[in-house]
Amino acid sequence: MVGSAIYRQLSLAEDCQIITSDRDSVDLTRQTEVEEFLNDMRPEQIYLAAAKVGGIYSNNNQPAEFIYQNLMIEANIIHSAFQAGIKKILFLGSSCIYPKAATQPITESSLLSGFLEPTNEPYAIAKIAGVKLCESYNRQYKHTHGLDYRSIMPTNLYGPGDNYHPLNSHVIPGLINRFHNAKQNGERKVIVWGSGKPRREFLHVDDMAKASIFLMNIENKLLSAHTKEMCSHVNAGYGNDISIAKLAELIADVIEYKGEIVFDNSKPDGTLVKLMDSSLINNLGWKPTIELKTGLVSTYQDYITHLS
Repeated sequence: MVGSAIYRQLSLAEDCQIITSDRDSVDLTRQTEVEEFLNDMRPEQIYLAAAKVGGIYSNNNQPAEFIYQNLMIEANIIHSAFQAGIKKILFLGSSCIYPKAATQPITESSLLSGFLEPTNEPYAIAKIAGVKLCESYNRQYKHTHGLDYRSIMPTNLYGPGDNYHPLNSHVIPGLINRFHNAKQNGERKVIVWGSGKPRREFLHVDDMAKASIFLMNIENKLLSAHTKEMCSHVNAGYGNDISIAKLAELIADVIEYKGEIVFDNSKPDGTLVKLMDSSLINNLGWKPTIELKTGLVSTYQDYITHLS
């Protein structure tokens, strides 16, 4: 989803030649394959959006896969890029890197200040490692090799190209799938996991793509003036949040589902509140433009296209 959105945005630039690869061509968990690919292609910039991702269900049921695959992907790409002489990388992390009890809204300095949310700890640890890989290579090789490896931490993302699997998806695509099927099948109620009380912030993937390109290309001197060597990652969020209950109502309205929404309190809520402080990137010059309901309408249209 994110990689496709970045590709769409980069395609708008006339002077940009984009290099891509699929899983059948390069297995990013295999060091040799990644080394060969980057040595052959030698891009000027890398947007590291590849990752194994999923919602609460898949994170809880596949912790080994989540930590192993994500560690291997980022370690192989970052190290192989260094070996190939590639000087610029943007690593895409996740808001789940922050402690469960972090002060809201969450600032970049909250990283490593407390315990993580248990339901996605393996994924979060892998993403923290990616941030620290970028920082470590910068610290050791910035002056000798001109490295400029950066990290951006998006809030919860949604939009075209998302995974709409009924169990393995994130909350928005999962709810879209559930409400659509309920409407098609004439079901009188839809069950939503958890109490509905947790609040989440959502950013459209096209806004995230623009934030990524913005952060990749901002002057190093300007970025360095607003970050620290060992706290160099930058948050990217929408700026406000919504309860899962209100989100479910909004998605039901977009899909025109008229039945009852029932919350299953036996299922985990995850972190109760998670709102990013995105003032750093806002002050540098980037702000989101896609309002939540507008984004949900386009995402539902993508889902319908996905079905056909």
